Amino acid sequence: MKRTGRRRSSVWDCFEQVGNFVRCTKCDATLKYCGGATSSMMNHMSRHHPSTAPLDEDEKPVICTVQCIEEESAANSDIMQVAIMSPNVNMTTNPPERDYGERKRLKRSSVWDIFIKVDDEVHCTMCDTKLKYRSSTTSMMYHIKNKHPDTMPNDGVSLATHAEVTELISRMIEKDMLPISVVNGDGFRELLAYTVHNYKMPSAGDITRLIEGHVHEKVEELVVQLGRVEKVALTADFWTALPFQKYITVSCSFITEDWQGRSAVLQTHKLSSDSHTSTDSITERLLNTVQTWGIAGKVTACVHNNTQDILSVHACARVTWNYATCFATTLQLAVSDGLSEDLVRIIVAAGKLVRHFSHNLLASEALEHKQVQMCLPQHKLIQSSKARWDTICDMFERLLEQRWAIKAVLSDRTITNRQEAQTLEIEDDCWQIIENFTPVLATLKWATTVISAETEVSISNIYPITFSLIQTHLVPKENDVEQVSEFKLKVQTSLRNHMEVDSNDLASKPALIASMLDPRHKHLSFLTPTGRLAAKVKLHELVSKLDVITTTVGAKDEQHETLVTPDISQVAMPSQLRSDTKNTMMLLLGDNYSSSYATDSEAQVDYYLRDIAPSLDINPLDWWRVNGPRFPKLATLARHYLCVPGVSLPSLLSEAGQAFATMRTRLSPEHVDMMIFVNRNV
Repeated sequence: MKRTGRRRSSVWDCFEQVGNFVRCTKCDATLKYCGGATSSMMNHMSRHHPSTAPLDEDEKPVICTVQCIEEESAANSDIMQVAIMSPNVNMTTNPPERDYGERKRLKRSSVWDIFIKVDDEVHCTMCDTKLKYRSSTTSMMYHIKNKHPDTMPNDGVSLATHAEVTELISRMIEKDMLPISVVNGDGFRELLAYTVHNYKMPSAGDITRLIEGHVHEKVEELVVQLGRVEKVALTADFWTALPFQKYITVSCSFITEDWQGRSAVLQTHKLSSDSHTSTDSITERLLNTVQTWGIAGKVTACVHNNTQDILSVHACARVTWNYATCFATTLQLAVSDGLSEDLVRIIVAAGKLVRHFSHNLLASEALEHKQVQMCLPQHKLIQSSKARWDTICDMFERLLEQRWAIKAVLSDRTITNRQEAQTLEIEDDCWQIIENFTPVLATLKWATTVISAETEVSISNIYPITFSLIQTHLVPKENDVEQVSEFKLKVQTSLRNHMEVDSNDLASKPALIASMLDPRHKHLSFLTPTGRLAAKVKLHELVSKLDVITTTVGAKDEQHETLVTPDISQVAMPSQLRSDTKNTMMLLLGDNYSSSYATDSEAQVDYYLRDIAPSLDINPLDWWRVNGPRFPKLATLARHYLCVPGVSLPSLLSEAGQAFATMRTRLSPEHVDMMIFVNRNV
């Protein structure tokens, strides 16, 4: 029954009774009410609404405990501070001596905030579960953990030390790529002062020294890893931070002995704003990085996302690696080359339409209503970005999906007036172009997504995908509208020029060599017979050079490659001649007869190319892990070339890459190298 009388507790100002339950008017929490007792409600208010917790003069003082950590304590002991909260007690005066009963209450378990004792049972105020009580709170703790984990009391949980909190702050700055000066912010200091008792906030210099320590640890680990690999691939990622500061981040990729792909950031250099000075100094920056990390002579190729020639003429003689343009950047250039004035006009009109529904609340709500009426997916329209051509594809796909809902909103004069509708409306022939143009953009987007996969080998997919686009997907069809046919031909031409598919030196490109060393593409069916022959000759040449470089290993291989036929007269024959033909052939020709030809350099290439190609869904590194012993020299070359990434890191279309690119632009020039290094080398 409802509480009445003059001594009615003030907790009822925050609760209302509904049957056998009470509901908190502040957070709508529901508690079981057994009648008479208000302790569960008082506990709820003190735990969840401490600022508004009621306190009556006629009620007993509430004793609470506050844990704090004594600074520089050798034993790290916890000091229990007791405060009596009462409206008539001055908090500045020293509290009187507690008697034994009050000291005993300090050990009261926090499970009693949720349970109440009734005779020899305890009742859960959250779900009315009844448990037997035998002077132990273990069963109650298990019940709360399993049934109400969100309200699990923190009894026995040790508080973090000041050193641990400072370490976590440094890790947060590293992971989120925040400026170190964030520790000087007033809001951040208020947060730490509220959550960590008596915490002494570290200075920016203290955090810098911690991060520098992490850098030294990661440098030592990376030096050891790079010392164990034979070849690495470089990535030069050019990017700009405000206010117009240019940087180059140099990364490396390699394949370990157990055929695991690895990548790491080496250094980030600030470049001069002068374009000529920047171009001349880029190669010097790369050479200095290679020398600093001790990988001189180990670099197979360098992938970059710069549209200009990054190789300095003066340093050509000192560079021992090949350059390759990021495939995502190449596709972006090709798409830009293919966009005609008509297509650009349609893209601008579509963007204007999307902006209208994004900024006009009435139109946006009407569109949602029409989507429900027409049983269309309740998706928002997507705005394209000038920096990423793939967003044009996303925008067109969403517009086609919501086309009739958009038309219904624009034709409703209560929402869109006639003049505005005429400005925003897309003509039917433009809708036809969008419908015909979107699948082409989607195909190009899929190609970039495949090459941008950071967890798989990507360099070997570049030329198979390029030739597939040129020979199949970008060939104009009869039902293509004029603008789309023109776009396909322009992108074809641009890809041919940028990827040099008609070059006589195509067989020397690292991407094509990687395709031959990828068992999925080794047949090179996309090339002409002349092109396949040139690629095969190049592979033989690389294997021969590998023999010259590894003279010690080569000498051992030559001993195994010599076909030795044992002298039967010197072989001890068994007492009884075996009738097994297999054993007889091994006796006549030798145990190494089958493997001797396979260890020969030229024979390895022939056997490898004649071997059945695996399916496209296998990982080439897994294939080499199993078949590497069959083709030891080719396995070595595979480590050299399959480690080359197809795109510069981070890729243009990768979500992780976009997030990383956004975070690093807010770093200060003083700490940009250090922060990117610790962030990417986790």
